Amino acid sequence: MLRQVLHAGLRTSFHALGRFVASHPVFFASAPVLLSILLGASFSRYRVEEDVESLLAPKHSLAKIEGNLVESLFPVNRSKHALYSDLQTRGRYGRVIVTAAKGSVLDPAHLDTILTLHSQIYQMQVTVPTSTFNYSFSYLCLHDEKNVCIIDDIIRAMEEIQLARSSNRSAPALHYPITRLTDGRQAYIGHQLGGVQGWGPGGSVHGPRAGARGEGVRSARALQLTYYLQGRGELMDRVASQWEKAFCTELQHFAALHPKLGLYPSTSSSLKTDFQFSSVLARRPLLASLGLCGVLAVLCCSMRDCVRSKPWLGLLALLSVTLSGLTAAGILNLTGATYNSTYLGIPFVMLGHGLFGSFEMLSSWRRTREDQHVKERMASVFEDVMLRFSGSTLIHLLTLGLAASPLTNMEAVRLFCRTASLAVTISYIYMLSFYGSCLVFTGYLETGYRHGCFCRRVPKPDRLDSKPAWYRCLMYTRYQEETQNHREPHPQDSHLLLGCVRHCFGDWITNTYVKPFVVLLYLVYISFGLMGFLQITQGSDPSALVAMDTATVSYTRAQQRYFSSYSPVIGFYIYESAPYWNASVQQDLLEYAKGFQRISWLEAYLNYLSERNQSTSQPRENFTRTLRHLFLREPQFAHFADDIIFAERGQGEEPDLAASRIFLVAKTTENKREEMSVLLDTLRRLSLTSRVRFLIFNPSFVYLDRYATAVSSPLRHSLLAVLFLLGLSSLAVVEPLVSVWLGLTLLSVQFGVLGFMTLWGVELDCMSVLCLISALGHSADCSGPLLCGFASGRGDSRTRWVRVALERHGVPSSAEPSLCYGAALVPVGSVRSNLTHTLFRCLVLTAGCSALHTLAFLPTLLTFLPPSKTRGHRPEGEGPRQAVECVEMNDGNTRVVDQITTV
Repeated sequence: MLRQVLHAGLRTSFHALGRFVASHPVFFASAPVLLSILLGASFSRYRVEEDVESLLAPKHSLAKIEGNLVESLFPVNRSKHALYSDLQTRGRYGRVIVTAAKGSVLDPAHLDTILTLHSQIYQMQVTVPTSTFNYSFSYLCLHDEKNVCIIDDIIRAMEEIQLARSSNRSAPALHYPITRLTDGRQAYIGHQLGGVQGWGPGGSVHGPRAGARGEGVRSARALQLTYYLQGRGELMDRVASQWEKAFCTELQHFAALHPKLGLYPSTSSSLKTDFQFSSVLARRPLLASLGLCGVLAVLCCSMRDCVRSKPWLGLLALLSVTLSGLTAAGILNLTGATYNSTYLGIPFVMLGHGLFGSFEMLSSWRRTREDQHVKERMASVFEDVMLRFSGSTLIHLLTLGLAASPLTNMEAVRLFCRTASLAVTISYIYMLSFYGSCLVFTGYLETGYRHGCFCRRVPKPDRLDSKPAWYRCLMYTRYQEETQNHREPHPQDSHLLLGCVRHCFGDWITNTYVKPFVVLLYLVYISFGLMGFLQITQGSDPSALVAMDTATVSYTRAQQRYFSSYSPVIGFYIYESAPYWNASVQQDLLEYAKGFQRISWLEAYLNYLSERNQSTSQPRENFTRTLRHLFLREPQFAHFADDIIFAERGQGEEPDLAASRIFLVAKTTENKREEMSVLLDTLRRLSLTSRVRFLIFNPSFVYLDRYATAVSSPLRHSLLAVLFLLGLSSLAVVEPLVSVWLGLTLLSVQFGVLGFMTLWGVELDCMSVLCLISALGHSADCSGPLLCGFASGRGDSRTRWVRVALERHGVPSSAEPSLCYGAALVPVGSVRSNLTHTLFRCLVLTAGCSALHTLAFLPTLLTFLPPSKTRGHRPEGEGPRQAVECVEMNDGNTRVVDQITTV
């Protein structure tokens, strides 16, 4: 009872709204245009998001907290001896990987060239517009305790080799991954030297003698250099930004002069620039998408009948979507929001939903009585379509709105869904107002018996006989014949898709011999979806979301090729005072670092004590005094002073070791990020049970930490919210079986898209999750009207109502939008960007799986599964009216029972 009351109230409200729009078409057509123009003027406030890490990394994660603690204890500026390029990367820097096309980068010719490059970068000068001072790297760099720029240890080792060769001395042995410099200091160069081959069998890197810390290097294919910059204040930050640009330009010139070397630069701003570059590359393809979609929309709105044909409505539907996007962008500009490349998916969310609404309204218009007034026809269209269109809009807003809530831990997902929710809301309003008023204007043209394209009055049949054949074909119509002779073919048969569905596809898909093959196809669909679902991988690497042929991609590929033998340097930070002089604590710390390549002050200090026949387990005062006054003053151990923080206790007492750090490096394989994720979880679990309070950190952990949960939780929340909404609406608005079928369809489409995108090589990252969230609304747009149309029928057979539902809703809600939507996606697939490739593949799968369910799976399954068509017969007194309904429905001149007036 409640369902009938709500249905009647909503249909009455939409009927009145349609009449109101039809009564004021000029206002509803001009107001959206003026509002869009006014808000579009706000593009002078257009701003691009600068912080890519905040977009692509989980917003709330333990790694970010640990990173802030590490930065407070051991800031980059505190390091006065050595820096590790893949550990301290939060400031400004310039980095380059140098590869040799032939031979080794340690060959004399290549070595001299690389040192020449280093000298040029060191002497390079830049200026800023507000200052006339020339800034060189020696001014911008981080300085050591002697006020000399900190450079990579591999540069010192290469300078030593060059000096030895120039003086005809034997070059010092270079070991890998830990080598010893001439000053006695041990340096880790695993992140600076790549593609290393040693003197062992088969080129393996084996130490020349047992017990050696390093391993002899025979040749190396790649070399990585890093130049750290200071960023103190706004002026220095702008100078550092200019230096990074000059750094890339200098490397381009140097690479042109030395073709035997390959140079792959990267700076602190490369990821941001290359991530936003996808938007620049996609500008023209988006315009091409709009053009292709417009052509298909015009064809879908055209009929052979020149009066009923409304090609302009296809373009006006796209104009409505464009105006709503312009309005939404204007609101974002006025509110100070920023843009990023993930917003490239928002036009397609709007396009899919807008095409569904426009084609449904046009299809309903064609089913109204042509002898009615335009206002009555418009009111009937709103009464018939707007309930379904509003329901699908509500599903869009619910899925996007929940993903835009503070529950979402991924900032890129939250911002995308917030903006998409705004765009869908405005698109819904403009579809009611602007497109509705355009439908009113074309209705008046149809009433005046004017051509749907040229707006010229069509001559009567007797006047057309004297015209040429091309003119008669152009002005072909059966308007008057159909109103007088009901034996003529159905007027909608002049529409190609509708005629095919009415006479061919509907009968074929419901054929008894076709159904088993469709069921078998669905089982194959589920099987391949499951195969892909079991192979889902995380896409936590931010370089997988940038444009191709950019510095970030080239640098990442070179790094994966030459520097994948070892993990990035992991900082092992002991952030509380610990009894390092205790033998059991020493044993625990040494056990934790066992199996890693390590640079450890504690291990070096214990070896130092052992070499001097001193006990490693000493009283605190003796242990600290020897550490401060003897060990750290040795030249080969002086750099460990950067790794220890002392805290004063009192006058005359030795200070405590408040905090310290050691550096660990793990041996890795090709799956570097997966191994780093496992290593992170393992060491964190160990830190919970350890007596020594420690944490581990590397900047890449910010992207790895809880990434799978942060990415997948918005999708789970949106899916559960939609299922809850469908369950709640089944109590009051829609029939329960419709909600059940729609929920199962959404789950099936999501499962298929998720599985097939994995088989297509798409990882689960923020962009693919955004597409999956929007796929919920898209699949509801396609399958919802078909299910409602089938469930609303009573009597007759299931097969007949499936055919009726396909004719009424299969074409306007699935076939026509899918054709236009697919055409719009074609240019996007040609953009040279990883982000747009992910977008293209996910949206193509979404459109394909949704259309497959609407046009194949559901029509077949509904012929032998509930809801039943034997319930809901009318009383005997209404038998004649029911017979009239069946006749009128087959004839197609009426749309609903309320419009039947005569028999």
